[in-house]
Amino acid sequence: MIDSMLQDTYDQVLRRNPGEPEFQQAVREVFESLEYIQGRHPEYNDQGILMRMCEPERQIIFRVPWVDDQGTVQINRGFRVEYNSALGPYKGGLRFHPSVNLGIVKFLGFEQIFKNSLTGLPIGGGKGGSDFDPHGRSDGEVMRFCQSFMTELHRHMGEYTDVPAGDIGVGAREIGYLFGQYKRLTNRYEAGVLTGKGLDWGGSLVRKEATGYGAAIFADEMLKARGSSFDGRRVSISGSGNVAIYAIEKSKQLGGIPVTASDSSGYVVDENGIDFELLQQIKEVERGRITEYAERRGNGARFVAGGSVWDVPVDIALPSATQNELDADAARTLVKNGVQAVSEGANMPCTPDAVNVFREADVAFGPGKAANAGGVATSALEMQQNASRDAWSFEHTEERLTQIMKNIHHTCLETAEELGRPGDYVVGANVAGFRKVADAMIAFGVI
Repeated sequence: MIDSMLQDTYDQVLRRNPGEPEFQQAVREVFESLEYIQGRHPEYNDQGILMRMCEPERQIIFRVPWVDDQGTVQINRGFRVEYNSALGPYKGGLRFHPSVNLGIVKFLGFEQIFKNSLTGLPIGGGKGGSDFDPHGRSDGEVMRFCQSFMTELHRHMGEYTDVPAGDIGVGAREIGYLFGQYKRLTNRYEAGVLTGKGLDWGGSLVRKEATGYGAAIFADEMLKARGSSFDGRRVSISGSGNVAIYAIEKSKQLGGIPVTASDSSGYVVDENGIDFELLQQIKEVERGRITEYAERRGNGARFVAGGSVWDVPVDIALPSATQNELDADAARTLVKNGVQAVSEGANMPCTPDAVNVFREADVAFGPGKAANAGGVATSALEMQQNASRDAWSFEHTEERLTQIMKNIHHTCLETAEELGRPGDYVVGANVAGFRKVADAMIAFGVI
């Protein structure tokens, strides 16, 4: 429940943003947490902070024409939502996937505001992408699409303005083509304008590992706060992309036994623990399917077509695929099977009903804006290295990432305690992220 003032603002958001359920869900979830600070900060109401924060500073939609290998002209739609720059230049990934629309990009950008705030680094929130699907496309087709996409987007970017990165469907190949076209159009080697770059041309060590590592580190901190750890615990991980692969690696390093991975065709269960190197080879090098893992692994690994990866009994769950992938029924199954901690590696992978199931069962639950902030945090560290013309070691960068994740955990835990919600990381993350951005917006006046 939210009070009347918050409800009035939320009703305005619904009227102004019809047909965007993911965005509406993200706003509602934040507003439910802000209930706990209503009355403490009248200045937020006086300056219309809530409505201003729900309205992006800029929304860019553009046509992306390109020519496929058969010589046929294809048309996609590009998006960039520059949401909030109160703390620094807009920062957030680009997603290339058929599901991308304005509502999805706004939901991701809105989440990014608070996630970036929690890192403690000077970055604002934004997000972008296209309904282009790179899967099954040749390198030449992906290059031509990226060049067309950047031809429009470059005029809105800059290391002090807007710094995109990768997301679903946008990996090192796509970032390379995008950066090459930006460099060509601007005649500048402005390395800090894109993150997730290759290591030989301005990228940062630990960047590709950071989101998955961070989600596992956050889960470990939640467990430590309860006197537990990863040691010997079974871990379920959804997805088999960048986030999932490195959540698997870090879970193993922390002493856990990751037993699942998945894609759109189903999931694999490996009771002996997922072979990180084999999964990495199949998914990152060969761009293969999860079925190939079970075929080549043998040794008790099995593939389950369809079904739910959350049916597998585990102690720790790291949902790392996509939004709203884990519903209330799946949450109840996890709770029944004894799950102790859930840390969101993806953006909003748990439905609101699932989150309520975990909170009511006293499962340690790390929301994505806190738990998966490691990726954007390391992107900001990449920007630091670019600005200083420096390159840090893997060990130094991972140490910085680990400390940032520990600081985020401490901030969320401390804020929840202050508000009389001990252990409630959802309230802690939302309120801590919101207050920092709101205070900066007040300092700047009504703009």
